[in-house]
Amino acid sequence: MSNTETPQSYSNHTRWFPLVHFVIFPLSLILLIWAIVDAWRYFDSSSFRFLLLVLVVILVSLAARLQALRAQDRVIRLEERLRYSTVLSPELAAKANDFRVGQMVALRFAPDEELPGLVSDILAGKLTTQKEIKMAITNWRADHFRV
Repeated sequence: MSNTETPQSYSNHTRWFPLVHFVIFPLSLILLIWAIVDAWRYFDSSSFRFLLLVLVVILVSLAARLQALRAQDRVIRLEERLRYSTVLSPELAAKANDFRVGQMVALRFAPDEELPGLVSDILAGKLTTQKEIKMAITNWRADHFRV
């Protein structure tokens, strides 16, 4: 069963990128442990070069992942602002445009009919965190295209 056939909800919306989460990160961790053990055992320049190389590879992979997530957040912000302008009243849309990125990211799962109430709850301080916003959504609007 593919992601598009499975109804998405708060409990199953986490997206795993197998190459990153199950291959690159675990192998990087193994290399890091190996490099630390080598540096400890041999305490020479080649073992420290290996450790430095492993750290650079890990930092590059983390930077790439964070940049992809940051670009995705920018797109989500743009999509949500466009949706706010069509679904919400002009006053509510203007206030929602000032939400933090995390709040906008959480609201992307809300269907259009629930959006005004959720926005009002956020403005009233009833919902503040991404988790609270996502848990308040009754009819989940799936997002299968994120990274």
